[in-house]
Formats: sequence, structure tokens, C-alpha cells
Amino acid sequence: MTLIAYGINHSTAPIEIREKVSFGNDIVTDALSELKHQNGIHEAAILSTCNRTEIYCSVDQQNNHRPVEWLHDFHGMKQDQLQPFLYKYPDQNAVRHVLRVASGLDSMILGEPQVLGQLKDAYHKAISAGSIGVQLNRLFQHSFHVAKEVRSNTAIGNHPISVAYAAVRLAQQIFGDLKNQTALLIGAGETIGLAAKHLHENGLSRMIIANRTLERSQRLAHQFSGYAIQIDDIASHLAEADIVISSTASVVPILGKHTVENAIKARKHKPMFMVDIAIPRDIEVEIGDMDDVYLYSVDDLKDIVQDNLKNRQNAAKQAEKIIDIQAQGFMDWVSSLNAVSTIKALRGQAEQIQEEVIKKALTKLRNGADSETILLETARNLTNKLIHIPSSTLRNASAENRVDLLQAAEELFSLREYFEYKNKKQ
Repeated sequence: MTLIAYGINHSTAPIEIREKVSFGNDIVTDALSELKHQNGIHEAAILSTCNRTEIYCSVDQQNNHRPVEWLHDFHGMKQDQLQPFLYKYPDQNAVRHVLRVASGLDSMILGEPQVLGQLKDAYHKAISAGSIGVQLNRLFQHSFHVAKEVRSNTAIGNHPISVAYAAVRLAQQIFGDLKNQTALLIGAGETIGLAAKHLHENGLSRMIIANRTLERSQRLAHQFSGYAIQIDDIASHLAEADIVISSTASVVPILGKHTVENAIKARKHKPMFMVDIAIPRDIEVEIGDMDDVYLYSVDDLKDIVQDNLKNRQNAAKQAEKIIDIQAQGFMDWVSSLNAVSTIKALRGQAEQIQEEVIKKALTKLRNGADSETILLETARNLTNKLIHIPSSTLRNASAENRVDLLQAAEELFSLREYFEYKNKKQ
């Protein structure tokens, strides 16, 4: 059998193609069942997110084309529609790819942790569908372990590389724990949505979301248990805010110096952290000169993001070394599976010989033979029978000058240690 990882992602296919081959929660179980029943496919799992659709399989070598054909057929696509965007990794390269995905090294945002949760979800869905076996089960468990090792032993996740996340991390540096802080978010676009998500995940106590359209701010506020207001009401709530993050499409500033001065007085000069991500700016530049206000612009954050991206790239190089070692370790385990049937057969043969020798010994004991004599005879017979076939094979190997087989026997039975022991006694 061989392992295969194949699919498309954000770097190989546009969203129009990714949409066509995605697997929703309502169809993934049936898809896995259908895939596993394809000729020569023994195990299967599907990872489907907005950025990637990947399929992991354990297949017979001669049928390693079937999973790819199945993907085209399942989504009703011709080969030439999808083929230019597909990648396919066999065996060790497949293992390495899965480990890179789990560790965030193959993500649109380098080092992001969300994909690990998505991979775990794909694993549990495959278990529920009954499409996971020994190899894929071990591969998923190994990938979870490696992702943890990468995060523990490198700085891959320590440096924010989105503007929204950088803003939240700066807030944490200033305030420490966010559990007692209130944030005012101005706008309701993608950047503000990301900022709201990161603040919520970091335990922010209270969130106020202001937007020109109340309905949009209400939608976003509902997701994160926030409070929605209109932009015209900001002055009434600004004093409540420890953190202000603004990102609108306004052509004139939303916050003027006078409004902020009044809010600072009402706060009794308790510090306020402000981030202006908008271009043109939402917050008047002069506000940055005020005492008790920490104002950052989008350019300040971009410098942080760029520096952190370099740090993540350096950490990624360390992570790649870990993944190379761990991928080889997994393939060593896969190779060891080839010996399982041989070991079982060897043990079965030895147990059969043992049963025959003991059966004869018991018969003689029941007929009154001396027990000590039978014990010595049984041990001798068992030894002779166990080494008969290997001894005969080694004699033939010597006659045929099969030095490789003789050396293998020395290693297999640890005979060099015995030779050394004999030499010492002499």
C-alpha cells in the first residue's frame, strides 16, 4: 500500500475552482463512504476549508490514480478543468505535506493555528464515517503531535502578521489582561471583524461596535456578545472605551481631538489605547500628542507585521527541520509494518513446534517415564527443531557464498555477542 495526499489550495487554485470541489458538512460523510469503496482504496479522509480541499488516502500501488479520478467524478468535473490546479504527494512527501498543514506552514497566513482544529475535525469525521484505518489513524495522531512540538519548540505562532491581530497584541502589551477592558470598534468591515474575533478570543470583557448602518453593527455585535451603536453616538460612549480600533471608509476623521479630550476627562485620565487602521485616517493625528492616549496608525502596525513575518519565516525554517525528521520517523514506522506478517508467521511456526514437542513429552510422562530425563530430552528436541531450518538454510548459503545472508543471520540472532562471549571464555 501507498499513502497519497492530493488536492488544491489557496496558492494553486482561485476561489472559483476551490468552490467547485469543496465538501460541505452535509455531504462529507457520504463522500468518504463512496471514496473508501473505490477499487484499491483502503482508507480515506477529507479536509475541506475555504482555503483548501485535500484528500488523504491509503491505496494499492496499482490504483493510486483512482482517488484523483474519483474527485473529478464526484464533483462532475472534467480532468482538464481541475488538473492544472492539483498537487499530488506520495508516501513520505504525503506525510511531510500533512505535517506542514497541521503546523500552519502551508497556510495563507504562515503559522496560523486554525487549520490544526480543522484537521482534527476532518479526522473525527473520517472516524465517524468508518474510513480511517491503521495508517491514517497513526498519521493524524502523528501530525497533531508534530504540530504541538513545532509550536512548543519554535516561535512560529508568537508573532502577529495581520494588522487586526497586531492591534490586539499591542493592546495586550499595554493593558496585559483584557478581561477587565472595554473596546470600541468603529466600522463593520473585514478588518474590524477580525479585530472583534481576536479580542473575543482573548477574553475581552465588553465590546461596543459603531457603524453608520446600525444593522451591520448589530450583526457583528451579535457574533461576539457586543453592544451596537451608530457612529453618531460615539461621543456618548467613548469614555467607556479602554481600547479603540477604527477602520472605516470615511473621507473625514471620525474622532476629533475635542471629543477625545472630553472622554479622557470623564475617564479621570485613565489611559486609552487607539489604533487607526483606516486610510484616510479616522482619528485626528493631533490626538496622538495627548497625555494618556496611545495612538497607533496603520503604518505603525505594518512595521510590526513585517518584522513579525520575518520572525515567523525564521521560525518556519526551524519547523521544517522538525518536520523532515518526523516525516522520516513516520515512514520508518510504515516500513516496520512490512515485518508484522513475517513476525507473526515466525511466532506461529515456533508455537507449532513447541506444541508438538510438549505433546510427545506429556505422553511419555503419562506412561511413567522419568521426569528429569523427559525434561532434558524435551529441551534438546525443542532446540533442534527450532534451529533445523535456519541451520540448513545457512549451510546452503555458505555453499553458495551468500555472505550477505550469513551476515544478516549474525545480526538477526545477535551472534557476534555470542562469539565475543566464547572468545573471552577461551
